[in-house]
Amino acid sequence: MRILITNDDGINAPGLKTLHAIATAVAGPKGEVWTVAPAFEQSGVGHCISYTKPMMISELGPRRFAAEGSPADCVLAALYHVMPDTPPDLILSGVNRGNNAADNTLYSGTIGAAMEAALQRLPAIALSQFFGPDNAQLDDPFEAAAQHGAALVQALLDQAIWGGDGYKMFYNVNFPPIPADQVAGTAMVAQGQRPNIPFGMAAQTAPNGRTYLWIKGGPQHETTAPGTDVHANLAGQISVTPMRADLTDHSSLAAMQDLFA
Repeated sequence: MRILITNDDGINAPGLKTLHAIATAVAGPKGEVWTVAPAFEQSGVGHCISYTKPMMISELGPRRFAAEGSPADCVLAALYHVMPDTPPDLILSGVNRGNNAADNTLYSGTIGAAMEAALQRLPAIALSQFFGPDNAQLDDPFEAAAQHGAALVQALLDQAIWGGDGYKMFYNVNFPPIPADQVAGTAMVAQGQRPNIPFGMAAQTAPNGRTYLWIKGGPQHETTAPGTDVHANLAGQISVTPMRADLTDHSSLAAMQDLFA
């Protein structure tokens, strides 16, 4: 199996090393793991692509490249420049430092890479490690992802739904904020919504008198509704959410089609 890995935390992020180990285990002894990741951190860029400017790409080692672009850019760079004649069988994005559950999903470059892979008609999984007081100070705060990631990816490859018409499915995985030996299984759940606004803005005056604005995040450990991602994570479970790049609200579409008849 040939696997492409990328992330939004950057080419030197520790979570990418965890993902490389996961991908190596899934690919097997005769497989290949290719890395095309952002040269610098790209957290929060969502599904952004560098449509109006070029980007530099550098080969750092065998099957290892850094691109000065977004995670979605890295997927495109891999497919159309780095490995155009030998496309990957699977694209993995992560392992993100911090959760990409609930509202965070909409901002995440980790999700953006997986979404771009799905738009390119390739199977993709985004993986993120929830952080909290029970795992942030571990020798390896990514240990839940490290110890459970390969088996979960393999299970999704073997058993999950990948086909269907229209936009291709991809999966969003979040590992709970606990040590690996405390993980209480896996739950297939919906994307949740935290009760508070996830992001805001704070102003700061610099020594030169100029005003700068900083994005600030909301509370991460507020739970979501039962049957959704954060609720599962805070209960010690790995959450898996099937996703498509279709923003249509199908539940209300039919009811409102007569509105402009």
